[in-house]
Amino acid sequence: MHAILDYGLGNTESVLKALRAADKRGVITRELNELEQAETIILPGVGSYRDAMNRLNNLSLIPILEDLVLKKGKKFLGICLGMQLLGEVGYEDGITNGLGWIKGAVKRIPDVGQRIPHMGWNNVEVREQSSIGQIGDTNFYFMHSYFFDADPSSVTSTVDYGLSLTATVECKNIFGAQFHPEKSQESGVAYLRYVLEKQC
Repeated sequence: MHAILDYGLGNTESVLKALRAADKRGVITRELNELEQAETIILPGVGSYRDAMNRLNNLSLIPILEDLVLKKGKKFLGICLGMQLLGEVGYEDGITNGLGWIKGAVKRIPDVGQRIPHMGWNNVEVREQSSIGQIGDTNFYFMHSYFFDADPSSVTSTVDYGLSLTATVECKNIFGAQFHPEKSQESGVAYLRYVLEKQC
């Protein structure tokens, strides 16, 4: 069973449907016993960095996540804003400390002549060391105005939007995708299978 974290942000029902399409069982929850039993904790996110961190703090979820993910090694997947929260700091609506699980900062996409937000389908460029390339089709659906300028050692794929932006990250049992797997049809389902089935 895979737990989709219910903290008031993110299209949790769409993620649940995508899990079913990947033949995986999921539950939308923030109950401690279900988070403890889950194979993976999935953190979706739509909205502002500051609002998301405030919600996690107000619900006292951060100590729980740190215990399960950092100390006990439970698999974790952050989606879109959920991936950005893995960083050390975000610069949306001021300066907000993130979870700090992966080095890097979340910054506004620079204006290089492209429309912001970055919205729509785009191919990702898989880094040579990354096994994400095993999923085949790497065309995904994006929707974001900020990007995770992550430590290069954690970046497993990038997307070209006038400049190279982080598309996915991996660090031991922690995964993140800037795109929306739940909106990316077959390629998104394949990515979910890759993450949820990978042995960490």
